[in-house]
Amino acid sequence: MECLGCRIANGIEPNVKVVYENESITCVLDIAPFNEGHILILPKKHYLDLEEIDSETSYAIMDGSKKLSIILKDLFNPDGISICQNGGKFNDLTHYHMHLIPRYEGDGFAWSEPLQPHGAENFLSQTQGKILEVLKGQ
Repeated sequence: MECLGCRIANGIEPNVKVVYENESITCVLDIAPFNEGHILILPKKHYLDLEEIDSETSYAIMDGSKKLSIILKDLFNPDGISICQNGGKFNDLTHYHMHLIPRYEGDGFAWSEPLQPHGAENFLSQTQGKILEVLKGQ
């Protein structure tokens, strides 16, 4: 199995700290955590991007994130939890994975501003129209 994410999710990769799993997903501690308790949720089947994932696996990912968010809040008393996923060329693992990151005020985690202003805020109505038109055609 060449995919590191597949090896992690299917128990082939050594020294992985599994915190939860079921027939669809494996949840592990991130080896370079942003904060203590930083978890990755990986499907056992190989997927690169969200839109490839079947409904059953999508549900398992969200159900696992809910269970683990409750546990993280109880254990570490964070100010909040950030949930994120990077797709396409930004997916450094080349296997879909969702991050659950306990967050604390002032911890330095940031959603940065664009490096180049793009003005997308000026076209919200047009963008809404484009999306609604595509949805209407489905």
